[in-house]
Amino acid sequence: MLRIALAQFDFPVGDVAGNARRIAALIAQARDEWRADLVLFPELALSGYPPEDLLLRPSFLAACEGALAGVADAARGIVAVVGWPQSAGAVVYNAASVLRDGRVAHTYRKRELPNYAVFDERRYFEVDPDREDCVFEVAGVRCGLVICEDLWFAEPLASTVRAGAELVLVPNASPFERDKHVQRDQLLEQRARESGAAIAYLNVVGGQDALVFDGASVLADGDGSVHPAAAAFADHWLVADYDPATQRFTRIEWPVEADESRDALAWRAVVRGTRDYCRKNGFDRAWLGLSGGIDSALVLALAVDALGAANVTAVRLPSRYTAGLSNDLAAEQCAALGVRLLTVPIEPAFEGLLASLAPTFDGRPADLTEENLQSRARGALMMALSNKFGGLLLTTGNKSEYAVGYATIYGDMCGGYAPLKDLYKTEVYALARWRNTVGGPTAIPQGVIDRPPSAELRPDQKDQDSLPPYDVLDAILFRHVDQEQSREEIVGAGFDAATVDQVLRLVRTSEWKRHQAAPGPKVSRRAFGRERRYPISSGWR
Repeated sequence: MLRIALAQFDFPVGDVAGNARRIAALIAQARDEWRADLVLFPELALSGYPPEDLLLRPSFLAACEGALAGVADAARGIVAVVGWPQSAGAVVYNAASVLRDGRVAHTYRKRELPNYAVFDERRYFEVDPDREDCVFEVAGVRCGLVICEDLWFAEPLASTVRAGAELVLVPNASPFERDKHVQRDQLLEQRARESGAAIAYLNVVGGQDALVFDGASVLADGDGSVHPAAAAFADHWLVADYDPATQRFTRIEWPVEADESRDALAWRAVVRGTRDYCRKNGFDRAWLGLSGGIDSALVLALAVDALGAANVTAVRLPSRYTAGLSNDLAAEQCAALGVRLLTVPIEPAFEGLLASLAPTFDGRPADLTEENLQSRARGALMMALSNKFGGLLLTTGNKSEYAVGYATIYGDMCGGYAPLKDLYKTEVYALARWRNTVGGPTAIPQGVIDRPPSAELRPDQKDQDSLPPYDVLDAILFRHVDQEQSREEIVGAGFDAATVDQVLRLVRTSEWKRHQAAPGPKVSRRAFGRERRYPISSGWR
C-alpha cells in the first residue's frame, strides 16, 4: 500500500515565507501523524494562486526559489510534491517539484497554460520545449505528475502513463463555478478509463479577491470509478491508501460533501469568499446598510455566517421615503441574528446637499439627480462609519443591478466587497429561501422575501417601474452575459424585441459603472470583473 496525504488548504497569494513555513509543518504532520509515504500540495502552493504580476518581480521569484530549498530540507522520511513558480533565466514556468531526502529530486513544468476566462497564464509562464514526463517511485509505486490544465488534454496524462506511471498526481488551482463539479468528475472518469491510471486530484481552497477555490478534491480508481468529492470550501487533510495490485483507493480521512445542491455550494462559496477577503486584507468586522429589502438582508445573513454576528454591524439609513415596514423588517432580522443595529437618518445630509445645490438647480424640476443624492448621502455616511470605527463596508448590489446599471455609483455601490456581485436577483431570492431551510433562527424574514423590491428613493417606487420583471430580465441577461447571445438570438428565443433592446442598451451603457465596482466572489461561468472584460468606449452594437 502507498499512503498519500492531500493538503487541501489555503495558501495565500504572496505570503511566500508563511506558505513555506506551513508547507514544512504540514510535511512533518503528514509523515508523523498520518504515516503517509507521499504528500501532495496544490498548484503554486508556495506563491499562492494566482500571483499575477508578482511574477514579473525578480525579487518575488528569487524568494520562491529560496523558500523551496528550505521546504525541501523538511522533506525527509516522506516524499512531497510542491507547486511553485520556477524562474529559469528570462522565462518562468508553472512548476511542481518532487522533494525527497532533503533535496529537489525532480521538477515538472506545466504543459498546457490556460488563457481563457479568469486565466491568463500565458502572460506569465512559458511551456518548456524540452519538457519531459515526470515519473518517480514511492513505496514501490510508479507515480506521475501533471498540473491542473494538463488534465483537460489527453496527451499529457497519456504520455506520463506511457513513461510508466500507474498513479498520476494532479495538483490544481481551479476556481469554483456552478455546475463545474459534474464536469470535473466526468473528466476524471474519462481520463482514468482511457489511460488505465488511477488519479489523485487535489484542488486548493480559499478566497482570493474575486476568485473562490472550492477544494472538493477527488480520487479516481484505475477503472474510472470516481470517489465522492471531499467537502468543499473547507480546509482538510485528505488521506487515502492506494493499492497498486487493484489500482484502487481506500479513503482513510476523507470528509465528504453533505449537500452538493447548487444553492448550498453557492452559499458556501460566497461565505468563504467574504471571510477570506476580510481576513487577508486585515479586517475582522464588517458594516452594511440594511434597508429591509432582499439584497441587504441576504448580505447580512452571509456576513454573519462568514464573520460571526458579533463582528457585523447593520445600519438603517431611513429617508422621507422609507416605509415603516422597511425599518421593522431590518430590526426583526437583526434581533433574530443577534446583530447590532444602528439608525442614522439621511435627512439632514440630504437637506444639506439640496440646500447647497439649490441656487444652481433653481427652476429645474426634481428628477433622478435627487434620487441619487439620497443614495450618495447613504454611501458617504456608511464610509464615514467604516473609516471612524474600522471594518470593511460590504456593498449589497446584485448581478442584475450591476448588469443594467440599476445602482448609484458613489452611492449604494460604495464599499470594499460585493458579496452578491455574481448573483442575479432571481438567484438572490433562491439563496434566501435556501438559507431559511438551514437550522437555527430564520435568517431572512419572510416579509422581506414577500415584498416587492424597491429602492425607496421616491414615493411608491418599485423596481419594476424601471425594469422588466426580474424573471424576464434575468433570463435575457443570462443569455446575453453568460452565454454571449446576440440580440437576434435572444429575440428568436421568444423575448419581446423592445424589452431586449432596452436591456442590451442598459448593459452596454453601464460598463463604466462596473469598471468601478467593488470586487465580489465569482460563482458563475461569466462573472463581471476579471472574467468578462468589455471596453467602456465601444462602437460595437
